[in-house]
Order: sequence, then C-alpha cells, then structure tokens
Amino acid sequence: MSETASGSEKKSASGSNHKGHRQRLRERFRNSGEQSLADYELLEFLLFSSLPRQDTKPIAKALLQRFGSFSAALSAPRSQLKEISGLSDVSVDTLKAVHASVIRYHKGELNERQLLDSWNKVIAYLQASMQHSTVEQFRILFLDKKNGLIADEVQQTGTVDHTPVYPREVIRRALELAATAIILVHNHPSGDPTPSRADIQMTQKIIDIAKPIGIEVHDHVIVGLRTNVSFRSLQLI
Repeated sequence: MSETASGSEKKSASGSNHKGHRQRLRERFRNSGEQSLADYELLEFLLFSSLPRQDTKPIAKALLQRFGSFSAALSAPRSQLKEISGLSDVSVDTLKAVHASVIRYHKGELNERQLLDSWNKVIAYLQASMQHSTVEQFRILFLDKKNGLIADEVQQTGTVDHTPVYPREVIRRALELAATAIILVHNHPSGDPTPSRADIQMTQKIIDIAKPIGIEVHDHVIVGLRTNVSFRSLQLI
C-alpha cells in the first residue's frame, strides 16, 4: 500500500510541476511578449495544445538540435519532423500551420503594394518561403505597370542543385497574365546564394526574349540560407 501511494504521489507531483511550468511560460509570454522566450521555449509553447499531456521541452530542444534554428524547424519537411521522438501527426500539423502563417503574413504585406517600393518586405517573404527548402525552386513575381503584384508562381521544382528553366515558357506566362515586368527568384539549398554561370546565362536569355515585347526583368534574386543576392545589385542586369 505504501509503495502504491508513494508512486501515486510522485505521479501527482510530476503532473503538478508539468502544469506549473506551462502556466509560468504562458504568464511570461503574456506579460513580456515573445522576446522573453528562448527559441526552445517558444517551440514548447507552440506544442502545448497538440501535446497536452507531454513534456514538450525535450521535444523542442530536439527540434533545435536536429534542424539548427527556430525557422529551420518550422520549415522542415513533414517526413523529417516525424522522425523527432514525441511529435505526433497533430503536432507536426501545428508546426507546419505556423510556418504557413508566417508565409501568408509576409505575402499579405505585398498585396496592394508597389513591390519595388517595399523591397525589404519582398525579401522577407521570399526568405520565409524558400530559404530552408531542400530542393531548388524557380518562382516568378509577375507585376503590372505600377509594379503591383499580379501573381506569384512557382514555375519549376528541381533537385538539390538544379532546376530546369524554360525562358520562352516564362515569357508566355507573363503574356497570359498581361504582366509588364517580372522578378525572377530561385533558391540555393546549399545556402550559398552566389550566382552560377548557368544562372547568369539563363537570366540573360529571359531578358533577351522579354525586352523586345515590352516586358522588363526587374531583378533575379537568389535566396540562400540567411542571405540573398540580387542580380541588379551585382550589376548583372
């Protein structure tokens, strides 16, 4: 009887500590905001609702150890997230929904704006969308004559170091959307945004086709892990 009671008391104390930790974290967040929480604590907080009876601290720390940063954990592929011990399908959904919300927020900042007048917001959106992708993506921002965003489309998805790009298909789509300008974008999963010779040649081919029909290529942005490169800033356009 005494052993059973002792075990019950330990279980009760553990549950009380667990509940108290969550409450303290919530109060700190409410009173002092997100800056008061370390990256692992914010990940803990995000997992509270999907893992109501688990200690989320070791899971949060495992996420940071595996992926290296808060943003990388949110944008990691589902298959890799599910390899983290303790993460359920619902908790993976939670993390992916937060990442989708970040992208949606930054994209919303671009709507109804002249993109060239809000360049920092453009870069923030592109980095949120692409910097942690494990494969190359080639996307295009299609602009109207006032440099407002008509459409944002991923045209091609490739491998870890190559994406096939077809210049005439790029221009065909611009004509379909009645775009007068475009911004080309792709990512380098290696993390190094330095343009390759192929990147430069492909960009020039698109410019050569676009210019005679009145479509301007404003820029080509390569998104790296924590930085990006603008062809215009490098005087490659």
